[in-house]
Amino acid sequence: MPMKTRLRLLGAILLFALLAIAVAVWLWRTGLDLIVLPQGVLGLVTKQDLPAGFAQGNGRLEATEVDVATKIPGRLLEVRVREGDRVAAGQVVAVLDTASLEAQRRRAEAEQPRAGQQREQGLRAGPRRARDPTYARRELARLERLASSGKFVAEDQLDQARTKARTAEAALRAARIQVVAAEAAIAAAQASSERVAVDIADSTLRAPRDGRVLYRLAEAGEVLGSGGKVLTLLDLTDVYLVIFLPAPAAGRVPLGGEARIVLDAAPEYVIPASVSFVAPRAQFTPKQVETQSVREQLAFRVKVQIAPELLARYESLVKTGLPGVAHVRLDPDAPWPATLTSRLPPEPVPDRVPTHPREP
Repeated sequence: MPMKTRLRLLGAILLFALLAIAVAVWLWRTGLDLIVLPQGVLGLVTKQDLPAGFAQGNGRLEATEVDVATKIPGRLLEVRVREGDRVAAGQVVAVLDTASLEAQRRRAEAEQPRAGQQREQGLRAGPRRARDPTYARRELARLERLASSGKFVAEDQLDQARTKARTAEAALRAARIQVVAAEAAIAAAQASSERVAVDIADSTLRAPRDGRVLYRLAEAGEVLGSGGKVLTLLDLTDVYLVIFLPAPAAGRVPLGGEARIVLDAAPEYVIPASVSFVAPRAQFTPKQVETQSVREQLAFRVKVQIAPELLARYESLVKTGLPGVAHVRLDPDAPWPATLTSRLPPEPVPDRVPTHPREP
């Protein structure tokens, strides 16, 4: 590239940078925000004036997601809930086919009586075989005394006595081993039966907590592997809005401090909340929740939590993904502006958790 062209390109870059800085300063002085509207269109919005001791940030309402997954592989027999259904902790939400597991349990239960018979045989043979070594050792000792006293004892007679004593002792050890092996087989069969029973119980998938079905990820008839996801639940007792604040404001945010949330869908209501988390490290803020001028800086992630008691009263109105603004009080002594006084909608009539067929 010719030197003259490089100089022109460098000059254009410097001019663009100066213009960007000038626009950012103008936006800051005029109290405007540059936002990205749908289809990539740029727009300007007026920042809400906040008194000293407060900070604000944009975000989206989120809730803790919990996956309901299989522990063992199998064919999905039925799914008892749909997306949007409320579920209670312990409620059966899906069932796997357990035909093969039932066969394994019957086999394990059938092995226990056989092992018990082997144990009884060993116990019955034990006392009888315990007497044989004693008699054989006495006979061998008598022949050895005769031989040592000078009396004639055939060598093969001594060999037969020694063999008989060793054989009796080996038979006794075998009877004891048979009893131990049979007892081990009984324990193994019981353990196998219990393991299969646990697998059968795990084939009935239950909701780990109260919540709402966000996604139904599998349908009846599908074969899932171990850890296959069936549902994703939203824990509506753990709802929060994540914002990003610059270091000067994040350093003054008290954990447990008061906050207010105003959703774009219902700007007439002000939801009380509290600060539950401040990130220990700074990071770049996501594009969808901050203005461009702030995105160029490092900011701290702050989680603004809504109280579970309040969520329980308005559970049917809670919808995650809604954008909004969180206002955080940095100075505990600063009074809230009148526009941010808590204002809640009328409490809805509690709806019942949908009923589903009982588990088989």
